[in-house]
Amino acid sequence: MASRWPGSLEEFLRNFPLGEGALIHLLAVSSICAGRLQRQPELLRWLAQPEVSTTRRGPRSMFVELRRTAANIADDNFRTVRVWKGREMTRIGLREVAEIASLEETTAELSQIAEICLASVYRHFDAELRTRFGDPATEFTALGLGKLGGRELNHSSDVDLIFLYGDEGQVSARLTKHEWHNRLAESILKVFSTSDPAGALFRVDLRLRPEGSAGPLTRSLESMENYYAGFGETWERLALIKARWVCGSQELAYEFLTHHQPFIFPRSPTPELLDEVAAIKRRIEREVPSEDLNVKLGAGGIREIEFIVQTLQFIHGAHHTFLQERGTIRALHAIAQLELLPSRDVLALDRAYRLFRRVEHRLQIEAERQTHSIPADPVARERLARSLDFASAEKLIGALRNSAERVREIFTRLIAGPTAGTAVNLGIFADEARASRALNELAQGSSSFHVAPRTRQIFRKLRPLLLDELSRCADPDATLIGIVRFVEAFGLRSLLFELLATNPKLLQLLVRTFDVSAFATQQLIHHPHLLEEITRSSKLDQMFFVSDHLAALRDAMQRQDLDAVRTYRQTQWLRTMIRDVIGLVELRSLFQEHTMLAEACLLAANYIVGSRDLTIVAMGKFGGRELSYGSDLDIMFVGHDHRAAQNLLSVLSAPSPHGIVATVDVRLRPEGEKGPLVASLEAFEAYYRDRAQLWEIQALTRARPVVGPHQASFREIAHAAWSIVGRDLQLFQKIDAMLQRIRRERGRGDDALDFKTGQGGMVEAEFFVQGLQMHYDIRETSTYRAIEKLAGAISAADAGALTRAYEFLRRCETALRRWQDKSVSTLPAELAEQRKLAIRMGCKDYESWKRDYGHARERVHTIYQKYFAR
Repeated sequence: MASRWPGSLEEFLRNFPLGEGALIHLLAVSSICAGRLQRQPELLRWLAQPEVSTTRRGPRSMFVELRRTAANIADDNFRTVRVWKGREMTRIGLREVAEIASLEETTAELSQIAEICLASVYRHFDAELRTRFGDPATEFTALGLGKLGGRELNHSSDVDLIFLYGDEGQVSARLTKHEWHNRLAESILKVFSTSDPAGALFRVDLRLRPEGSAGPLTRSLESMENYYAGFGETWERLALIKARWVCGSQELAYEFLTHHQPFIFPRSPTPELLDEVAAIKRRIEREVPSEDLNVKLGAGGIREIEFIVQTLQFIHGAHHTFLQERGTIRALHAIAQLELLPSRDVLALDRAYRLFRRVEHRLQIEAERQTHSIPADPVARERLARSLDFASAEKLIGALRNSAERVREIFTRLIAGPTAGTAVNLGIFADEARASRALNELAQGSSSFHVAPRTRQIFRKLRPLLLDELSRCADPDATLIGIVRFVEAFGLRSLLFELLATNPKLLQLLVRTFDVSAFATQQLIHHPHLLEEITRSSKLDQMFFVSDHLAALRDAMQRQDLDAVRTYRQTQWLRTMIRDVIGLVELRSLFQEHTMLAEACLLAANYIVGSRDLTIVAMGKFGGRELSYGSDLDIMFVGHDHRAAQNLLSVLSAPSPHGIVATVDVRLRPEGEKGPLVASLEAFEAYYRDRAQLWEIQALTRARPVVGPHQASFREIAHAAWSIVGRDLQLFQKIDAMLQRIRRERGRGDDALDFKTGQGGMVEAEFFVQGLQMHYDIRETSTYRAIEKLAGAISAADAGALTRAYEFLRRCETALRRWQDKSVSTLPAELAEQRKLAIRMGCKDYESWKRDYGHARERVHTIYQKYFAR
């Protein structure tokens, strides 16, 4: 920022209204705000105005600010609105980290931004449709539910909406009022769902509307009344507690909410209704992730606090209008005044809610991504704790656990329901009661829409097929929960059940995917449409090469749309995963597919950044075209354009709601982290000739330039460097010494579990192959193909044995990495987890897996000693 600032930035910040420390804090915890401030120096000048950053802004002042920036805010895909939203989000983030805005102020202002965005887009298309198709002669309104309805949005909330219009009829001979308003809704949704370099608006979620994803986008007032009178369920009553007008006709919104007051707040809740509340409670428990600290969905988290409050409102709201508040904190105050809970419980819930929401905001402000999980990385966890004024991560986690335990105790005491039973044999599950509830709720309904009797009938046919597939899983319990959550997200329950019941291979694919990858499970739950999109493609059985990916990315590259590149990577990762699961790709081809996708996305990002004079060299498994799940891209830069390299690294790793392009590691460059990011050909040549260590020379056997003007020259420099070292008579001894040092420094304590750096592990096999390549001058970046080319250096029998052993270890690695799409280098210590790994690898049983694993490690080490100990 200082390098682009006209004059002295330090001087300017001396009089910054909130203090320089607040700005530094924001830059430290929010890469997306830091990016805006770097790209828009005028944004910092705007924030330096005391009336902007030191006071709360109401909707009127926000709207005036937006209108002042452009005459027609709809131009260029509402670019003005998108830029304005980014400015306001940065202002709110700054005020929050400076701790001059309360939680209520922050969430109210975030909600105001969403309302203004919705109102601006709605007004434009309402006027446009009236001009094109005529006046519909009835009113339209949008109701906000969830956190938008409660004026409680966070930094990456979905906005839950219901669209409705007044009465049915014709606008013209060829156009009904329903069609007119559907076009209006579709136009609004298109703007909000379109990614744009100027920034995203908000994700819109319409699944709380009647019939969920299966229902029409808009309904008339009469259609709404008929639905809720005949089919409305308890979860819909709870959802409508927060409903309020956000744009369109206030009169129509008032009429709808007034008419439905008896539905939302029944005067005499029956025992059956309270049983349904308990069933929804069990559904919430099913969504609790077993592995993360999740402040929203975890036991005792935000969702449970909201559920406690809404349940008390539902039961008592008809008799106490004071309780009919939409915001959680205000409703808690009403509960306290009416003494519906002991004051100590209300105070505990209020404190926990504020703590969880502060943590949630600090997690989301990083990239405005929808995340609620405390990071597992110790450094990130410590930074989060310090940002929230905790002395350490340990103190933060302790406070979270204490608050969650207190909330859970209140939740359990207040809301308890019967457990549904089932006659089927559930012996395959570790928790049979939980599995029974999950299966029962698959049949009985969800939070998406009304379940018809026919849907329940189809499920009765599907259930034995589902249980049969689950019986083959490594973890039937977790897989079933994943399937239930996916069904709820999919929405069209009847259609999905019918598809699965009549297509056993699709059912097998779904169950198998959810069993082998928690990461893929989450991806499909968040993007359920991708299952059909990928599996129905006529090209699912085809391998995509770099050229295929680049052809698909061409439009995104021309538009310089990095979000489109990120979205493409996400979809293609899932496609590769599905091909892996159903056996359409062998292990080595799987590595090539991961590599080709990564390389294409790297080239697309490089094109967008515009680094034409930079040569990028792939190293390690990226260089060998052997990437797996969760792999970093090891790269080096050759040339002189330092700015282009830095810009490329920034866009590759920049977090966004669509994920990242790639995780990159540049530490293999000369001098490692201490060396320059970019070096000339001459500098590389001199370094490898005069100063490079053996491991750096050895790493060059995997060097593969992928783009840039100096590819051929670098390839020759790399070959010259490692072929010269290959003549060293002490080469094998030096490589062995290096391997022993790695084991001492990186070993995890239990050598038997360390399949990567342990004795007879993957690194030993790779060092063995690379050493022989250098000694016999064999040019090949792939470990597999290098082994094939070692004929004459080692016997054919040893080459075959080494290949099979190495492949088994890489299969272990692949299965472990696939689970969370993260790097893993050791086996799980727990026997139960090792048994799951054996099943996920397709082994006959645990004993045969254990035997094969031991043999693989033994073969690698025996062959290594046979040739390196000469």
